[in-house]
Amino acid sequence: MVAGKSRLVDSFEMRIADINTVDLEQLHALSIGVGWPHRADDWQFARELGKGVVALDEVGRVLGSAMWFPYGEDFATIGLVITSPRLQAQGAGQWLMDHVLTQVPQCNLGLNATRAARRLYRSLDFTTEAVVSQCQGEAISAPPAETPPGAELRALDISDLAAIAALDKEAFGADRTALLSRILPSSSGFGLVRNGKIEAFSFCRRFGRGQVIGPVAAASDADAIAVIRPHVAEHAGKFLRLDTREKSGAFSDFLSRCGLSVFDTVTTMSRGRPWLAVRDRHTAGTPKIYALAGHALG
Repeated sequence: MVAGKSRLVDSFEMRIADINTVDLEQLHALSIGVGWPHRADDWQFARELGKGVVALDEVGRVLGSAMWFPYGEDFATIGLVITSPRLQAQGAGQWLMDHVLTQVPQCNLGLNATRAARRLYRSLDFTTEAVVSQCQGEAISAPPAETPPGAELRALDISDLAAIAALDKEAFGADRTALLSRILPSSSGFGLVRNGKIEAFSFCRRFGRGQVIGPVAAASDADAIAVIRPHVAEHAGKFLRLDTREKSGAFSDFLSRCGLSVFDTVTTMSRGRPWLAVRDRHTAGTPKIYALAGHALG
């Protein structure tokens, strides 16, 4: 598959360019145009972590985008695939995706698709795996609770990166050290420690309309609740978001009690090796991802 560098769409010429060659405000305007909450700083965060392309018209306006985020040598997530409303029925999304797919020909791929984009991804051989619930709202501080037996809750710092990355790789199924090394210094983080070992962690950072909790990795609902509770308490009365594949159980119930109701859903899809194979093999005592780092980041 070869994606052309230029394309005639709706009577004008579009061309592909590297996402780092355009102003952040142009990307911000693109996401605002489709109702996405990303700030200019959120776009810059993504550009520092991944690679991407934009579709430009003849006068340099950004009319579309697509990014990919490699984790290790054989897996990448795809995200921030946006086309302006004017071009959504003109095949621009497929043109951008064709270009991305030529850049990662040997990679197993994962993405989280909006309702509007699912048909496109199915046509490109992506398979549906799970539903992600976007839980958000004005946070309500949950009643105090004891830390799980035998565990200690503490703040995380950069010296914890190796331990966190190892736990995350076991839960996620790919090495996200680069992502975690970028998130850790710019976030509030908590770890749950047993016998000197970090067995659960969470991060909370500025994103969109307020703060987002994620990623979160833990082996049980109780541990996951323990590491997100401090973030909820800190941001009580403010806008808070968490994206999760947990549909029911204590963790899901806790989110509801904290004012984080389901606002929208997206669909996790994969091409190549199933993305959530690690999650499907989850057994008691093994970690899994309770909250995404972001729809684009996984």
